[in-house]
Amino acid sequence: MRSPQSLVDDLRAIGVEPGATLMVHASLRAIGPVQDGPAGVLKALDDAVGPGGTLLMVLGAQIDHDWVNQRPESERSALLAGTPPFDPATVPVFHEVGYLAEHFRSAPGTKVTDNPSGRFGARGCLADALLADAPWDDYYGPGSPLERLCEHDGQVLRLGADPDTTTLLHYAEYLADVPNKRRVRRHYVCQGPEGPVVRAVECLDDSDGIVPWVGEDYFAIILGAYLAEGRAHQGRVGQANSMLVGAKDLATFGARWMTRTLPAAAQSALPDLPGPSSSSGGSPAGGSSSGGSSSGGSSSSAR
Repeated sequence: MRSPQSLVDDLRAIGVEPGATLMVHASLRAIGPVQDGPAGVLKALDDAVGPGGTLLMVLGAQIDHDWVNQRPESERSALLAGTPPFDPATVPVFHEVGYLAEHFRSAPGTKVTDNPSGRFGARGCLADALLADAPWDDYYGPGSPLERLCEHDGQVLRLGADPDTTTLLHYAEYLADVPNKRRVRRHYVCQGPEGPVVRAVECLDDSDGIVPWVGEDYFAIILGAYLAEGRAHQGRVGQANSMLVGAKDLATFGARWMTRTLPAAAQSALPDLPGPSSSSGGSPAGGSSSGGSSSGGSSSSAR
């Protein structure tokens, strides 16, 4: 079983420095046994960045009434009547984000945003700077904690995380010059000044991708291409294959890849139109760019 200090040593070996601003994606299973479990891993992260550093995680939210976003928009308000409101301070993280994120959310000193679809948590020196005035709509876009991470020369730390879970690339989707990006609108019951109200959240489609796409998740492809260029510090933290990358550099790389690749890929993914002698137009070729729920149905993308 590893101690938190031994994880700090591993983090130092891949380039984590005191005062760093890190967005963390981590798999406790990949890291392996650590003293005090999630609390021990969080202690190692806190100690690695020190009092002048900052940790950021995407949390999402496990919302019982999220199923309504699979229904037509015209039906949602009526279906949500009488539903208890989302409480950003107490609702657990989206289940696919993992146990470390839930411990991070509830740990003393962590500050949390109030967006049911794009909830972030941060702790440390720049927590307020990253989270203040986070946008309600387009919560991964301009003005978001992801943009501010880039502005503050932050880094993305991945500790055994799945290759399609790189939330920063959602910010790259906003930067990319791609026509006809898909958007979604989701509805949630939130606490208003005079009681529960139904509020809509609009954003690029962070569940199924901003364009039709067939095959492997394009976030995983982008990350693989980035790593192939040798632009990350890599090593092991605990038992986990881990990497540290510059946030701004990865977002810029991702946006350029999307601008170059997604328009043509989206065109090729469209169904063939029936010809004069054809009796069928075929079925749309979709594919999920996140492996998440269908369009509009996720309280937070897990990636």
